[in-house]
Amino acid sequence: MHFAVDDSEGRMCTHLKGKGSWFLPFNKGDQDGAGNPPNRCGLKTDYLWKEVLTPAGLTNILENYAQIVEEKDPRTGRKKRAQIWPPYHQLGVVRQALAHVRAHGVGKRYLIQHSAGSGKSNSIAWLAHQLIGLKRDSAQANGEIFDSVIVVTDRRLLDQQIQTTLKQFMQVGATVGHAERSGDLRKFIQEGKKIIVSTVQKFPFILDEIAVEGGRTFAIVIDEAHSSQGGKTSAAMSEALGGAAKGDDDGPDPQDTVNEALERRMAARKMLRNASYFAFTATPNNKTLEMFGEPLPPDATGKIKHRPFHGYTMKQAIEEGFILDVLKAYTPVDSYYKLVKKTEDDPEFDTRKAQKKLRRYVESHDHAIRLKAEIMVDHFHEQVMAAGKIGGQARAMVISSGIERAIQYFHAFKSYLLERKSPYQAIVAFSGEYEYRDIKVSEASLNGFPGGDIAGKIQTDPYRFLICADKFQTGYDEPLLHTMYVDKPLSGIKAVQTLSRLNRAHPQKHDCFVLDFQNNSEAITFAFQDYYCTTLLADETDPNKLHDLKAVLDAAQVYSPDQVQQVVELFLGGADRDQLDPILDSCKTVYVNKLDEDGQVEFKGKAKVFCRTYSFLSSVIPYSNADWEKLSIFLDLLTPKLPAPHDEDLAKGILEAIDMDSYRVEKKAAMKIALAADDAEIDPLRPDDWGGGRGQPDLDRLSNILKSFNEQFGTLFTDTDRVARRIRDDIAPQVAADKAYQNAKENTLDAHET
Repeated sequence: MHFAVDDSEGRMCTHLKGKGSWFLPFNKGDQDGAGNPPNRCGLKTDYLWKEVLTPAGLTNILENYAQIVEEKDPRTGRKKRAQIWPPYHQLGVVRQALAHVRAHGVGKRYLIQHSAGSGKSNSIAWLAHQLIGLKRDSAQANGEIFDSVIVVTDRRLLDQQIQTTLKQFMQVGATVGHAERSGDLRKFIQEGKKIIVSTVQKFPFILDEIAVEGGRTFAIVIDEAHSSQGGKTSAAMSEALGGAAKGDDDGPDPQDTVNEALERRMAARKMLRNASYFAFTATPNNKTLEMFGEPLPPDATGKIKHRPFHGYTMKQAIEEGFILDVLKAYTPVDSYYKLVKKTEDDPEFDTRKAQKKLRRYVESHDHAIRLKAEIMVDHFHEQVMAAGKIGGQARAMVISSGIERAIQYFHAFKSYLLERKSPYQAIVAFSGEYEYRDIKVSEASLNGFPGGDIAGKIQTDPYRFLICADKFQTGYDEPLLHTMYVDKPLSGIKAVQTLSRLNRAHPQKHDCFVLDFQNNSEAITFAFQDYYCTTLLADETDPNKLHDLKAVLDAAQVYSPDQVQQVVELFLGGADRDQLDPILDSCKTVYVNKLDEDGQVEFKGKAKVFCRTYSFLSSVIPYSNADWEKLSIFLDLLTPKLPAPHDEDLAKGILEAIDMDSYRVEKKAAMKIALAADDAEIDPLRPDDWGGGRGQPDLDRLSNILKSFNEQFGTLFTDTDRVARRIRDDIAPQVAADKAYQNAKENTLDAHET
């Protein structure tokens, strides 16, 4: 294990590979962000040797956390060994939870809010392992605190991870039981199984069993209820909890069904005193916070707020580089449609339902699917693969609104990839069998291999596109995912979970990209704001403003054209730091000595904006401006060296604006969504949030509905499209039916000769 540490920050690396060594953060975090808080008793990083690397602290890590795991490389089939060491936030949450349980015993609730992609699976496995055998601090208390630990999850990956963890640490194979059938849970409890893994669907039965086992104590560890099996999981869960099954798009959030089950039980028995609850989530809603959160003392108005027991925010994870910022290059795509009324009558319809049906019609039209598939494929080839993203290993995910749409996309991709003579192929993912145009199809029949192999296949060539219908949209961990194409309405927690599939870090992954055909920036901002801290949406920027930025930067005379050329040549030639630094340091000297404070603020701020804007726009539009590319390389190396002016914070956030005017109809607006560093408060649940009853239909004439729809969505088709369609659909059939045309067609030279 290798640590790099100075007086303010620490990083760790499990495997040194020269320049390819990947150092991850090992910090406490400061005000929900990266770094470490001020330390009144010494250096900011003294926790490393005072807390972590003490004899007791280090042996605890070696005994209960550090692992060597074997992983199979899907491309070569070879097994490789990898070392796992707990990052500080994972070590912290497990140790703090264990200490609290030792001090306070059974019956408490713990909400752990850790960002998606921050390693919750390992945290759960380490916690479950150490809750077994945990004893009270009190000298009078004898015996173990918990008889059994029940892990509630719907991820098979987590089940395997827990078993692997326990096998390494406890060497007791019979310790873990997987409760797959209804009688398993009671049998495992009676047999004294120490850790029992069960599914979300069985959650109400788990509570029933715990209630009748009054003489035993339990720790219930709840993983986020990811709907990894698609709509069927939501439906099965609803039925298990006494609700009606619903479709993919209309089904309840699985997280809510868990909370509702708990609410009903707690309302009847208050809190089950023989169980402690440890709920892990990246996206707590109001119910989750109230149920598992830690209540704070009443404020001046008498309100009692709830907060998580432990947090590792999205803001901190992004700033530390533990995960990527999926909103940094978010591009919504406005689709345009034109519908005409074909009936003489003007009947009335429910406006809301009519608009929904009209949109579904135009979105599912084969012409629209084909057009969008071409946009996706072209973008992936020209901006993702051509740029060598993730060292040429980048993958893309297509989020569709249902199985029918996913299969349509699969065929459109297959056809267009063949036309392009592309070396890549697509995979479609959905649950069960589906009747598509009178033929029953499944993942296996369309892809040519079993559905269980999809996660492994997408890591290997020629597969580069994963087209999903609900499946894989949550709980899926694939660092090679770089680009996401969204053609499904997303909001709230679903939006955060879906887009977060892209945030997994990889040593060669420096950015990610979202192209969204259905949602706008306001909706995505609203969805993310509660789970970052708060959200700031940056203004739009014209790409031509890069010329203006470059002119201002050049005019500051911090660098010369020769210095830029020299640094770029050395950098691209693989030169070492001792060749690059003297040039960069001379520029830094000019910056410090020649520019006043205002000049430093302007130069460093505009340098950052130039780099971010160019990096983003070059992933959307194929640029060929060598000067911009050179300056971007140079400034990326120079900017970290420039000391921050005292008042730079005044400009922080203001300079995050990224946008561009529309070019063609595909990309209406491109922007970066920046999230501000303030705690978010979610409103408590109100009675009217529960719904109930049926809303009154808003009736309107068809002509008015179409007028409103067309005003909202414009037209997808250009004049050329309309002319071609008129010729194809109207003129051509009339000509073909004309008797004179038919006679002329039959009166050929061959007919005369015969």
